Amino acid sequence: MEILDILIIGAGPIGLNCALEAKKNNLNYLIIEKGTIVNSLYNYPLYMKFFSTADKLEIDEIPFISAAPKPGRQEALEYYQGIARQKNLNINLYEKVLKVSKNNEIFEIKTSKSTYHAKNVIISTGFYDIPNMMNIPGENLEKVKHYYTEPYPYAKQKIVVIGSSNSSVDAALETYRKGAEVTMIIRNSEISPSVKYWVKPDIENRIAEESINAHFNAELIEIKEHSVIFKDENGKLNEIENDFVLAMTGYLPDFDFLKNSGIELNGDCLNPFYNAETMETNVENLYLAGVVCGGKDTHLWFIENSRIHAEMIVRNILSK
Repeated sequence: MEILDILIIGAGPIGLNCALEAKKNNLNYLIIEKGTIVNSLYNYPLYMKFFSTADKLEIDEIPFISAAPKPGRQEALEYYQGIARQKNLNINLYEKVLKVSKNNEIFEIKTSKSTYHAKNVIISTGFYDIPNMMNIPGENLEKVKHYYTEPYPYAKQKIVVIGSSNSSVDAALETYRKGAEVTMIIRNSEISPSVKYWVKPDIENRIAEESINAHFNAELIEIKEHSVIFKDENGKLNEIENDFVLAMTGYLPDFDFLKNSGIELNGDCLNPFYNAETMETNVENLYLAGVVCGGKDTHLWFIENSRIHAEMIVRNILSK
């Protein structure tokens, strides 16, 4: 029975960085990924631009060359997938990890295709797989989309966009510019302060000139086949015609998977327990890396500030 030094769950940028660090230190490792390499980035909107500059997205000091100050989705795919090819990283793709359990000092990792054994496990699964549901009538209708890729299907359609984050604002602006009639329904009193600084004036101006309709301090109540019902800031119920709902309500880590792996989840945000100096969880030799560390607060960690997790984890493994 082969026993790996490290099994890494997730081939996102941080999972790749963990593999690069393991390889540099001659550790026997394997990445298991349920989709393609950097699967979450692959599923981002086609024309998405990062908030960070290219140098902030680099891993293992490998230069990220971008023609624009802010790289886009395709450039990031080329960069990260290129690293996986050039470094010949050990990755099994389209294989889903089902369960992580520990028997004495060795982990058993069951997947959709096989069973593996490892001394250490790193969970770097991100948060893009499970939409944050609104739990309202009609949310299961086919016209409701929790993922947005491009604006072209929504030309000449009546669109409702939920939220005021970067994803909501991008969807509203792009669909508007392709001929959609856009209404935004926003729980808060303003566009989110975290929206990319070069985009925020654009959406605010489009709302001010009424090119895009926006209802602040509002809440979607029900989705019907050809309309939606929302409560406005005065508590009044309004029904408007609608063809599609883009529910950009955010995404969550797979908390059931973390819990079933033995990791303690704390507080309302279900923050997973880990040592901030080593990234080790309450389960010895089981580590977290990247966005998954933030629980429901998915804005806490991102590529730029979690690149260091790989070095912290491998250093701790080598010290034992």
